[in-house]
Amino acid sequence: MLLDTLALFGSIADEVGAGLRAVTDWGPSGQREGQYGADLIADQIVLTALADADLSVLSEESGLAIRGSADLVIVDPLDGSTNASHGVPWFATSLCLVDADGAAVALVRNQASGETYTAIRGQGAWRGDSKLSASSCTDLADAFVGLSGLPPRHLGWRQFRALGAAALDLCLVASGVLDGFIDCSVDAHGVWDYAAGVLICSEAGAGVSDALGRDLLVRDPAMKRTPVAGATPQLLQQLMAARGSFI
Repeated sequence: MLLDTLALFGSIADEVGAGLRAVTDWGPSGQREGQYGADLIADQIVLTALADADLSVLSEESGLAIRGSADLVIVDPLDGSTNASHGVPWFATSLCLVDADGAAVALVRNQASGETYTAIRGQGAWRGDSKLSASSCTDLADAFVGLSGLPPRHLGWRQFRALGAAALDLCLVASGVLDGFIDCSVDAHGVWDYAAGVLICSEAGAGVSDALGRDLLVRDPAMKRTPVAGATPQLLQQLMAARGSFI
């Protein structure tokens, strides 16, 4: 069943990609601040594809839709839509199945490159056919870190990058490309931004926590979180302490 869900997620990502390639107007939707017309196009594709799957859906663009099953698909149809609107090739479709035991299946598709990250609970994480493994970095002073938002000061890392799509940023932690990720804003991310990335990180050996120690895997679209990821427990502890220094 989990493999079937992963196949469904792949098909949905394919459809969203085709829809985005046909977009000619990357302007705002006019419905809410920060939303683009392409976000709504991607969301409609996802909702249509999931209509017959008997799964509840929590989407950034359309909220929570309760259907027959208690299992929930958390989806960001177009994570990094500002990047996409400016032609920056770092934006994704992110899907995560949550069942009674937590996150079970995840897929993040970079819609600019086609690169696909996947995970199934207890079975590892993958980029295409290559199994993922987080880096072995244990010291913040050695760490190459992804940022969202701006910290008030340098927090002690070796280098940083601000890339603009949290779902993909977390996949870079899972891949060992980044050693960590730190959200420097306050409760700026909905669960759709990170749910799939959290499972992919976990299955690759990395850890992800909320900066305030709260549960990350929420089902309320109004609840926002501040995710911090580290390739190793030691690094995650240091990143959490750094983020805690300005909460």
